[in-house]
Amino acid sequence: MPKLKTRKGVAKRFKFTKKRKVKSHPCGRSHLLSSKKSKRLRRLRRASVIESKKNIKYIKRMLPYG
Repeated sequence: MPKLKTRKGVAKRFKFTKKRKVKSHPCGRSHLLSSKKSKRLRRLRRASVIESKKNIKYIKRMLPYG
């Protein structure tokens, strides 16, 4: 059976935790930061775990060896 291809765009955006949960960083940290409040920027630093079962299933299919 041939090897499965990994979607590289998804591999750059999402990582797995040890317990196979999917974590990602939120968007909005690249530019125009001076207009955003410091509390908001601190919140954007943290990675969050994705809760939606539908999205998790979709991401795991895109990352077969993740």
